Amino acid sequence: MDSVSGELKVFCGTSNRSLGEEIASYLSVELGRVNITRFADGEIYVRFEENARGVDAFVIQPVSHPVNEHLMELLIMLDALRRASAGRITAVVPYYGYARKDKKDAPREPITGRLVADLLTTSGANRVLTVDLHAGQIEGFFNIPVDHLRAMPLFADYLREKDLGSAVVVAADDGAVKRSKQLADRLDLPLAIIFQRRVGKDVKEPVQIVGDVEGRIPIMIEDVIDTAGTLSGAVDVLVAKGARPEVYICATHAVLASPAVQRLSRDEIREVIVTNTVPIPPEKRVPKLTVLSAAPLLAEAIRRIHLNQSVSILFT
Repeated sequence: MDSVSGELKVFCGTSNRSLGEEIASYLSVELGRVNITRFADGEIYVRFEENARGVDAFVIQPVSHPVNEHLMELLIMLDALRRASAGRITAVVPYYGYARKDKKDAPREPITGRLVADLLTTSGANRVLTVDLHAGQIEGFFNIPVDHLRAMPLFADYLREKDLGSAVVVAADDGAVKRSKQLADRLDLPLAIIFQRRVGKDVKEPVQIVGDVEGRIPIMIEDVIDTAGTLSGAVDVLVAKGARPEVYICATHAVLASPAVQRLSRDEIREVIVTNTVPIPPEKRVPKLTVLSAAPLLAEAIRRIHLNQSVSILFT
């Protein structure tokens, strides 16, 4: 499939139309015409309104809120392209929903990250392009190529423009250590780690902090901001340990479920830097929220995949 030489066509679902339009503009192509509607009972109907036979098709659809609707829409789009004899179908999933369950933590639990991988493949995807998976091992759930992009360079370039010489990169919990160290290395800053204990499905409490944060500006980085509970708890312990109340938070996917906006509006947080992998409605765009575009990164990856060029240069 990777030797396909058909015409490049980019299609977009309803999850994040503005991102799709920005990617198409970067590639100097028009978004492909596709009709997506609902039957009276809520079932999704998809019909591509232009020829797809033999084309190199890219379908842009983050699996964001409402997650089930957008996932099903993506699967139906892939199935329609497969039945239309597309030459190669790449599912461009900037935000991969259901990724938090990548293993069984208790008996009788699902592994939804694997389930979604199976569904995408069965529906017709020959390749997947995504950004900052919640767990890197999800790549191994696929038997098709997966291009896993990172938003780290976007955040590092943005932060370099600020005078943050007295900063420290802080891992808000042990799950954020790897990406926090990568950011610290890029910015040549020290690293601190907050160890937290889970006390509920979406609740953690800080237990211990390792590293010097006193008098420093904390920078935290996450793959996703959901309720912001972990980050809010980390801010509490940082300020208590003498860090400057000027916290910078970076996150690729701004899910911002309730009560994230309220928690991120606290005075100790100076700026929240995210990308547009998922749409952010106006009511969630608080003044301290900065949105960086992931469109150039995704568009360049699409261009390289289409031309059968290396994508690995974009991973660093």
